[in-house]
Amino acid sequence: MSHFSTLADFLSPVNLALISNDEGYRDGQIGKVIEVYEEQLPDLENSALVIVGCGEQRGSGKERDPDAAPDAIRSKFYELYHWHKDVPVADLGNIKPGATLNDTYAALKTVVRELTSMGKRVVILGGSHDLTLAQYHSYADDSQLIEVTCADARIDLNIDTPVRSESFLMEMLTGEPNFIRHYNHVGFQSYYVHPHMLETMDKLRFDCYRVGRVRENIEEIEPVIRNSRLFSFDISAIANAYAPCSAISPNGLTGEEACILMQYAGMSPNVDTIGIYGFSPENDRNQLTAMQISQMLWYLIDGTSRSRQEAMLEDKNAFFEYNIAFGEVDAVFLQSKRTGRWWMQLPDKTYIACSAKDYLTAGNNEIPERWLRAQERT
Repeated sequence: MSHFSTLADFLSPVNLALISNDEGYRDGQIGKVIEVYEEQLPDLENSALVIVGCGEQRGSGKERDPDAAPDAIRSKFYELYHWHKDVPVADLGNIKPGATLNDTYAALKTVVRELTSMGKRVVILGGSHDLTLAQYHSYADDSQLIEVTCADARIDLNIDTPVRSESFLMEMLTGEPNFIRHYNHVGFQSYYVHPHMLETMDKLRFDCYRVGRVRENIEEIEPVIRNSRLFSFDISAIANAYAPCSAISPNGLTGEEACILMQYAGMSPNVDTIGIYGFSPENDRNQLTAMQISQMLWYLIDGTSRSRQEAMLEDKNAFFEYNIAFGEVDAVFLQSKRTGRWWMQLPDKTYIACSAKDYLTAGNNEIPERWLRAQERT
């Protein structure tokens, strides 16, 4: 039986008076149609996507208003127009801050775990990046083995710092028991990452994609995200010009590229929790970062709508099937007739998401790197 009614114990309602303008919302704007927790929790039966704010910053060593970041994003998100009526959205307000950082983790984990058990796709508006730990434990506590993708300019494995947002990946990737089948890191900037750290990630068979590689061929990241359950996005991955509150670097993803990655998360049939972290409204300029994140949310909804066009892999009539031999391997590639996306078969007869480039590589009698890496992990 669902414990949904008890979630109100962990949540504070949205204060619409603080985030909306005096004129209210126009017909067609998200603020006019979204189901919002004001006085009582909304009925989530028809909701496809559920927003939960958690502005906890103690993991970054800072004490800030925990509602400020999520509410600043809402103020811009609610002003956007709702194009996707097939993707009803609900907003459950903000996680109440705990007496300790671990208490906040526990509250966020409980809420996310309950929502995903109801079949909902959950979006967390952070908060510092270490909140990804709570996001991860919503799966680990149920012993669910998952694939994880993080977008971040840095790789937060610094064991020499007391700041948890800079070291949480060590706890997440090496904690026992561990339920991470595979980890992908997208958009790191080499000058912020020690070479030995990258060597360690490679030895663990984790895949890391430099920001330049992402920008050169962003389509190759779509299968990476499609195979994942958990997607965590630190806005430090975005160049300062597009997200002014991110002071880490003048370089990084453009605003449009960040939206594309979020659209990929929406298109994935597997991703069911998405966290957007690292936003501090007091460091923003002209609310540009809040607008950037709100538009990323819009593209997440757009991707969710697009995903409903896709058929199940079991529906063979919905896919073109190609039998390819590369090396001494016979493999099957599937291409969706509806969306054009690709999957490739592994020797154990399971399928993983891939790209057209992987198919062309196999057609040239070469082993696709994605296939090889998947085999190394078995």
